[in-house]
Amino acid sequence: MALDVDDLSDEVLEFLRERHLATLTTLRTDGSPHVVAVGFSYDPDAKVARVITWATSQKAVNAGRMAAAGQRAAVSQVDGGRWLTLEGRVRLVTDPEQVRPGIEGYARRYREPKERDDRAVVEIDVDKILGRG
Repeated sequence: MALDVDDLSDEVLEFLRERHLATLTTLRTDGSPHVVAVGFSYDPDAKVARVITWATSQKAVNAGRMAAAGQRAAVSQVDGGRWLTLEGRVRLVTDPEQVRPGIEGYARRYREPKERDDRAVVEIDVDKILGRG
């Protein structure tokens, strides 16, 4: 079921704050899906999903290439009968100041991440949410 990105219920927002792992789907160069387990945070005001990673990870490489082509990615979490898939244009963020919201969101939802000099964030500008939260 499609949800209104601009008017998410309290239950959906709570589900997006609870500690759940998810999958991030990006595309390989041959167009096939690259699906990996991730932690992510969601900023409902900015409508941005963020996945922290490092600059040379496959998901970061894919996101950087996809951003240049204007492509979309998705992050999806499942807990029993509740599930949400957040979709939108993807980009790779590597500037330390712009990476900070991804680190802070991850720390709030999961735990403080380890320090990395090559920290990057895969960001999805969410314009479509499917599911039952």
